[in-house]
Amino acid sequence: MKTLVFGCKGQLGQSLASTVPLKTELIGLDSTDADITDATAVLDACRRINPDVIVNAAAYTAVDNAESEPELAASVNVDGSRNVAVASNDVGAKLIHVSTDFVFDGQSMTPYKTDAETNPLNVYGATKRDGELAVLQNSNNSIVIRTSWLYSQYGHNFVKTMLRLMREREELSIVADQVGSPTWADSLAGVVWVFAGKPEQRGVFHWSDGGEISWHEFAVAIQEEALSIGLLAKKIPIHAITSEDYPTAATRPRYSVLDCSKTLATIDLSPRHWRTNLQEMLNRLASRPNK
Repeated sequence: MKTLVFGCKGQLGQSLASTVPLKTELIGLDSTDADITDATAVLDACRRINPDVIVNAAAYTAVDNAESEPELAASVNVDGSRNVAVASNDVGAKLIHVSTDFVFDGQSMTPYKTDAETNPLNVYGATKRDGELAVLQNSNNSIVIRTSWLYSQYGHNFVKTMLRLMREREELSIVADQVGSPTWADSLAGVVWVFAGKPEQRGVFHWSDGGEISWHEFAVAIQEEALSIGLLAKKIPIHAITSEDYPTAATRPRYSVLDCSKTLATIDLSPRHWRTNLQEMLNRLASRPNK
């Protein structure tokens, strides 16, 4: 199976590269190889490579910056997604497109099902919602996988930012009234690979690691686990604050847990608890000489 990944240098792209199944060839492209906002470049790349499966892991993910750069966010998340969908149809490839919990408004009291009404609160969420629609409308064989609170041993993310701040500062204040499910990119990559081998599956699916917590609880857990394996040398106070105490350009949903039951009924893979995956990811970081 030949798989083309757009956004190969992002968190998910690198996790996909490190978890490639046997008998699968991965060809990764980043924005310098084929900018997804360039329809001609995307189509040319797809025709040249002629993949069986295309994974669109490329996205504009700077949530707060999107508020002042809505056109740029839309060019990547909407136009780019449409370009990939059109090209996937042209070459007859299965398309797996990655989206986000931020398509929801956080007003639910229970995990969001795949058919729940979307109502994004910020520009980033709106462009990702519109990107989903562009994919589903322009590809005859596509899957949208929504995920949440993605982190990994690669690139920039909440876990690595917390580790840095815990080394640099004497105390931290973290929002405690936003609840979701952290997801290790390697966990999501595993689901992508399973769906890549299921050409008959189409539609919208959810995937996150098991359990739900606040950002504050996540930060506390990161410190506890990092201290236990020597990634951190000292413990600092981590204070719980409200979203109003920490204003941001983009409004975040207060509750964005995803209901993964449709995915679990479709593939033979169960989510591990977020803390188990956090432990494994931190152990990977600890084993790297330049962590």
